[in-house]
Amino acid sequence: MTTVPSETLLNDRLLRSWLRCKRRAWLDRFGDPAERQWTAHRELQLDEQRRCFSMLFPQRPQRGEAAASAGAAAVVGLRLRGSLGGLPLEAHPPLLQRLEGQSRWGAHAYRPVLFRQGRRTTREHRLVLALWGRLLESDQGAPVRSGLVLAWAGRGMEQEALPLTGGLPRQLDDALLKLADDLARPEPPPLVADRKKCVLCGWKAACDQVAAAEGHLSEVSGIGAKRREMLLELGISRLSDLAASEPEQLAEALAVHGEQHAEMSPQLITQARVQQSGTPLRREPGPALPELAAAPGVLIYDIESDPDARDDFLHGFVRLERRADGRWPDLAEAAQAPYRPVLARLEHGEARLWQRLQQLLNAYPDWPVLHYGETERLAVLRLAQRQGARERELALLRERLVDVHQRLRQHWWLPTNGYGLKATAGWLGFRWSLKGADGARALLWWRRWRLGGGGRQNLRWIFRYNHDDALATWAVAHWLLQSDQAG
Repeated sequence: MTTVPSETLLNDRLLRSWLRCKRRAWLDRFGDPAERQWTAHRELQLDEQRRCFSMLFPQRPQRGEAAASAGAAAVVGLRLRGSLGGLPLEAHPPLLQRLEGQSRWGAHAYRPVLFRQGRRTTREHRLVLALWGRLLESDQGAPVRSGLVLAWAGRGMEQEALPLTGGLPRQLDDALLKLADDLARPEPPPLVADRKKCVLCGWKAACDQVAAAEGHLSEVSGIGAKRREMLLELGISRLSDLAASEPEQLAEALAVHGEQHAEMSPQLITQARVQQSGTPLRREPGPALPELAAAPGVLIYDIESDPDARDDFLHGFVRLERRADGRWPDLAEAAQAPYRPVLARLEHGEARLWQRLQQLLNAYPDWPVLHYGETERLAVLRLAQRQGARERELALLRERLVDVHQRLRQHWWLPTNGYGLKATAGWLGFRWSLKGADGARALLWWRRWRLGGGGRQNLRWIFRYNHDDALATWAVAHWLLQSDQAG
């Protein structure tokens, strides 16, 4: 058994962080709290958890030891303690469900309840439930053979009874001891190979600084965990190593992993060189946005969505007219252009939403509709199809929709670690007016507004963020136009 410091207290929060990212758990314990940023994802999870718990138990759960002794159907607020080889353990399960049985509290027992985000139960869910079950079993003096997993699926709730037997206890022991070893490090564990999920973590900004300073390969757009491992095997461990590579040699070396990796080699090297130099590089000649050459104006389109509920709740438009001298407005002028938010309230129905969008689009028939990414295109075309739009109407709509993100990727290499709107507009100097705002926070504001919390302030924040996203889209489009003019 691995020797670990006896004073190391392990809890369910650290275990959950460690299962997601070893570095995150270390930072949760020893990192500077001032560097940790609040994210809306945790609040959204708690919101969905409360919704599922209230569906399972419409009556308010009772709190603490007294509630367990009284045999309450649902108990919250119990702190569970135990140990593993002299290592102290602690957990705070969010909800306990009463079952038939015999415990120190009487002719009943309890099992832990876990809320799950995502489509499937993962190792994280199983091990956290196993920890709750082990400590609860010791505390109540009765076996805990299963835990209950709840998940929010669209507009309904799923339930799964998860067995806590078999090899799960041994897996839990192994994870806890490895967690303790990582917490005993004087320095945090290295950055994870694939940092795509880091967007959910409050330590992202701090780790971004480390990644940039190290020249971590994950900083190169197009490199995930698998491709990074391939490069490491070849002795390419940093962005600078990749930038110094020869395309033909790298393609030959990566061909053993598949032709798709060999074909990506020149692109990865070019991307690394552009990021190293800090200078954009034209990728393909010709105008990026030819649709704007003779257009009298553009509609800039951005959607805010609740993906779990499959609800595109806000369709926002900026109406930007061409200047009398034929030039396009700059960003400062665009910020003064009319903004039109179209709320998609469920009680009004899709037919009314489609009618409102049609009226707006038909008012400017010769104006291209700019958007960033495929979300808006897919959403509006699917909406039109569901509402019985004819094929000619759909074809005209497809012609009008212009994906600025796709055109940017087609025509330019940028010295950014990604081509999302935040990265590209941010590189151009655009700043969102609401600090720390993102799609998750807009969704949180929407849910709070729907529940009547915060008056209209939450709605105003959503509109402000959506408006800024549209302006950020224009910042990228305007740069493309200027770059084309500069030759």
